[in-house]
Amino acid sequence: MLLCKFLHMPTNLAIDDNLLVKALKVSGLKTKKDTVNQALKEFVLKREQKKILDFFGVVDYYDDYDPKADRRKS
Repeated sequence: MLLCKFLHMPTNLAIDDNLLVKALKVSGLKTKKDTVNQALKEFVLKREQKKILDFFGVVDYYDDYDPKADRRKS
């Protein structure tokens, strides 16, 4: 029985020990696994948020657009 769509398997990584120790201290988490998983979540979130910046300046507005005008009609 598969509990989720992702496979969970052990992975051997060469991680900078000093960086991992700092991450453990900063995060306040108890385990290396939790610290690495949290770091990955934050990395992905930050990269996804950066994509939002691509939309700035994409929407064109009319010079005479008045967002409050529709409210005054009611």
